[in-house]
Amino acid sequence: MNFHYKHTMYASFTGYIVQAIINNFIPLLFLTFQSLYDIPISKITFLVTFNFGIQLVIDLLSAGFIDKIGYKASVIIAHIFSALGLISLTILPEVFSDPFIGLMISVMIYAVGGGLIEVLISPIVEACPTDNKEAAMSLLHSFYCWGHVGVVLLSTLFFTLFGTSAWKVLALLWAIIPVLNTFFFAKVPVSHLIEDNENGLTLKEMFSKKIFWNMMLLMICAGASEQAVSQWASTFAEKGLEVNKFIGDLAGPMLFAIMMGLSRTLYGKWGEKINLEKMMLGSGILCFLSYLIISLSPLPILSLIGCGICGLAVGILWPGTFSMSSAKIKRGGTAMFAFLALAGDVGCSIGPTVVGTVSSLFNDNLRTGIIAAIIFPILLILGIIICMIISNKPIHTSQTID
Repeated sequence: MNFHYKHTMYASFTGYIVQAIINNFIPLLFLTFQSLYDIPISKITFLVTFNFGIQLVIDLLSAGFIDKIGYKASVIIAHIFSALGLISLTILPEVFSDPFIGLMISVMIYAVGGGLIEVLISPIVEACPTDNKEAAMSLLHSFYCWGHVGVVLLSTLFFTLFGTSAWKVLALLWAIIPVLNTFFFAKVPVSHLIEDNENGLTLKEMFSKKIFWNMMLLMICAGASEQAVSQWASTFAEKGLEVNKFIGDLAGPMLFAIMMGLSRTLYGKWGEKINLEKMMLGSGILCFLSYLIISLSPLPILSLIGCGICGLAVGILWPGTFSMSSAKIKRGGTAMFAFLALAGDVGCSIGPTVVGTVSSLFNDNLRTGIIAAIIFPILLILGIIICMIISNKPIHTSQTID
C-alpha cells in the first residue's frame, strides 16, 4: 500500500485521540483506585496535576531535541511511551508495596508521550502540503474533543456492562490505539517545517519578535479561558439539571467537549471561507459573553447553557493561535510550537486556579470565581486586536512580522 500525506493526516488525527485517552481516562478511575488501593482521594487527584506537570516539562525540553532526532522518530517514541504508560497502569501498582508509587510511575511514562504528542502533531500537520492549513489545524484539534467524548462514553458503557473491576482490561484496550498508531506513523510520510536548506529562527531571534510574545499571550489566555469553565462544568451541570454528581460529571464536561469539538469541526469544513483573525475576535467576544451568562444568570440551567456556549467559543482559539503563529512567524519551527504548547498548558493551569482561589475567598461562590476569570477572554480580545494592528494583513500572507 502506498501511503500519502492524507494518511499522515489520519495518523495525526489519531494522535490527538491518544492524547485524549491519556488526559481523560484515569480521572474516571479515581473512586476505583480509592477503594482498591486504599489511597486518599487527595493523593489520587494529584495524578492529574502530575500528568500535566510532566507534560509541561516535556513542552519546555522538547525544543532542544526534537529537531535533532526528527519528527518521525519523535512521534513514534511518543506513542510508545503512551502505550507503555497505559499498560503499566495494570502492572506497576501491584509491584510496589505502595500502589500509589506504581500509579505515579505509570502516569509519568504516558505523560512523556502526551507531552511529545502535544508538541509534535501540530507542526507535523502544518508541514503537510494541504490547501488550507488553518482549517486543517482546526479539524485536527477537534479530534481531541471527540476523543474526550469517546473516552468518557465508551468507558462508562464498558463499566456499566462489565463493572469497574474490569478496569485493567479497558486500560489495555485503550493502549491498542497508540500501539497501532505507532506502526501507522512508521509508514506515512512526515515532512519537517524547516527545509534542509533553511535555518530556523534561533531562540534569541524568536524572543526578539513582539508578535511571538503576543502569540504566547493568546495561548495562555486560550488555555485559561477554556479550562476555567471546563474544570467546573460538572458542578454547573449538577445544579442546572438537578442531578447527582455522577451524571453531572458526564453531562457538564461532555457538553463542553461536544460544543468545542463542533466549532473546530465546522471551521475545519468551512474555514477557507472565513478570515481567521475575525473568527478569533468574534470567538473571544462570545467567550466573554458566555462568562457573563455563567456568572450572572439567576437560573442554574442558564449557567449550564453558558458553559456550552463557552465551549463553542473557545474551540477555535487554541488551533487558531497555532495557525496564526505559523503564518506570521516564518521559520519559527518546532521551538515555536513547543513554547506555544507550554504557554497553553500554563494557561490551562492558571484558569482553574484563579476560579478556585477567588471562589474560596468568597465562601466557595463559584460564580464569583468565574467572573474574576473573565480577565482571560478580555486579554485575549485585546491580544487579537493588537495582532491585527501589528500585521494589518490577512494571515495567509508570507510576510514575516517582527
